[in-house]
Amino acid sequence: MTKEQAKKRIEKLRKEIDHHRYLYHVLDRQEISDAALDSLKHELFQLEQQFRDLITPDSPTQRVGGEPRKEFKEVHHRVPLLSLEDVFSREEFAAWEERNRKVASSGRRLSYMCELKVDGLAVTLHYEDGFFVQGATRGDGRTGEDVTENLKTIESIPLRLRGNPPKRLEVRGEIYMTKKAFTALNARQKKSGGKLYANPRNVTAGSVRQLDPTITASRDLRFSAYDIADGPSFRTHHEEHAALKSFGFPTNPHAEVAPSAAAVQRYHRRWERRRDHLPYEIDGIVVLVDDNELFARLGVVGKTPRGAVAYKFAARQATTIVEEIRVQVGRTGALTPVAVLKPVPLGGTTVSRATLHNEQEVHRKDIRVGDTVVIQRAGDVIPEVVNVLKRLRPTGATIFRMPAVCPVCSSEVAKEEGGAVHRCTSRTCAAQQERTIRHFVSRAAADIEGVGPKLIRKILDEGLIRDAADLYALKEGDLAVLERYAEKSAGNVIASIAARKRLPLGRFLYALGIRHVGSITAEDLAQAFGHLDHLRRASFDEINAVEGVGDIVARSIADYFADSRTRVLLGKFRKIGVTMVNPPKTEKGPFHGKTVVVTGSVPGMSREEVWEAVRRLGGKVSDSAGKGTSLLVVGEEAGSKLQKAQTLRIPTMDADAFAQLVQKHS
Repeated sequence: MTKEQAKKRIEKLRKEIDHHRYLYHVLDRQEISDAALDSLKHELFQLEQQFRDLITPDSPTQRVGGEPRKEFKEVHHRVPLLSLEDVFSREEFAAWEERNRKVASSGRRLSYMCELKVDGLAVTLHYEDGFFVQGATRGDGRTGEDVTENLKTIESIPLRLRGNPPKRLEVRGEIYMTKKAFTALNARQKKSGGKLYANPRNVTAGSVRQLDPTITASRDLRFSAYDIADGPSFRTHHEEHAALKSFGFPTNPHAEVAPSAAAVQRYHRRWERRRDHLPYEIDGIVVLVDDNELFARLGVVGKTPRGAVAYKFAARQATTIVEEIRVQVGRTGALTPVAVLKPVPLGGTTVSRATLHNEQEVHRKDIRVGDTVVIQRAGDVIPEVVNVLKRLRPTGATIFRMPAVCPVCSSEVAKEEGGAVHRCTSRTCAAQQERTIRHFVSRAAADIEGVGPKLIRKILDEGLIRDAADLYALKEGDLAVLERYAEKSAGNVIASIAARKRLPLGRFLYALGIRHVGSITAEDLAQAFGHLDHLRRASFDEINAVEGVGDIVARSIADYFADSRTRVLLGKFRKIGVTMVNPPKTEKGPFHGKTVVVTGSVPGMSREEVWEAVRRLGGKVSDSAGKGTSLLVVGEEAGSKLQKAQTLRIPTMDADAFAQLVQKHS
């Protein structure tokens, strides 16, 4: 990027960031997530570091908070309420830690105080002779808002200190709202016809800055102390924490001293995995040099202390630029627009593509090439575009149109009547063939190792196969002639294919790629009919009678088995020796009669093995938590299902207890 290009991008980013900061800090509104705003700020910071002469005093990177509202008295902070530098990766944290060690005496081993970064509103509390006399928001770091009367309504803020407090004391901490309180508040808002709030942090800021303290009192806010800004001196930060508790302040129970940088990394990884299990939102950890003398010696750079950082978790949202919109053809012929993105870190990986679903969705969100977009990993797995930051749109950006012909085989494209999906009308489209075979060999389906996208593309191009059944007819010699394919590799692939000639019926049904039939529905069908021939001959009504199968799915299954091409394909499977293992009858085990949902991963077991274990113990598997769910198995890195289960008061079982139960009944 040239300096001139950087200058234009920096100007746009500053305007966009200032717009969102004004919405949040002054108007108590929010258009994009905190993670997306962090991503914009990080891009601006990186550009300013690359072109340091473009840094200006009014840049968002040189500020701390928002301007005070005119309705509140101003409070001037004697000790500035500084913000923390954000680091987003192991490398950035290591660079920060290296700077600390250079300032420390030679060979000295540093220890750090680690705390959870609770996602709330920073405030400062003033006490005189042990009594609470004033509370204020951060504001711009030097001047905040006097919200004393509102803070008095928060029960976790002591109005009179315990023990033997100093004559004057100033304490900093975070006001926050629990997930449970947030859900309850939105339920009340919905019932009364009021607006629903976006997230706990947003409603916390608005609640603290209410002109009517009774509204603040109704919001069930909490306070957690983390620092003494003015008062007695302590050798270490963790000693400050102990003093805060002795004075009657709540502190975060998960704070701990890390004796090394490696211990900080372990703490970060642990809480990134466990964050969804907490009753409140966190977006990272705060890491401070524990030695207060060294902390003071490290000093302040700009608006941030050198001795502390906010070590953020992998973002669940980020901003990036749409460089191109391509159209992919799926195994059912559906055309899907895909955004090719400027690579960006997201959720612990680098994302360069995002699904746009269909033309209707592209138009609804008005996504164009060149746009700066907010992306997230839906369910923390598939990247998707959340919205467009239109103020950053380049001139001349054109509206996307779905092609009239298939981009792979040039056949006519037709849109389903009353639907949003465009499909390739060809029955021999190469893209559909390839995707169908890739699905067949996938782990959740036939699970054939060694047969990946590159090999499938090669053997299709060479005319060695036309469908999944042809895989079982391949010989070592067929693969050995392929360019750059060793004889040993060919033997391994043929052995791997042969090992999967005998498949459980549920897996085989899923592997066929019938529209609307996922792996759970395929297992339900296998349990209900017990044999492939019984399902093939079943009527629409008989299929529709299976629990969890509705009209659309039943019609898709009936049409699939009525199609002459299906009969030919199944005949080829039978002739080549592929057999289906009929499912065993489920036991009357501990899950008998229960509908079980799984979230997160169970160590040592694949998702399919977990589902199989649930069925073996008498349970029915579902992929979504609802009122009919009997139990939620909570594994590592649990997703949004856990929060929904807590709201619906669904019983839960952790991964260890589940594994022990499976072992006991194996």
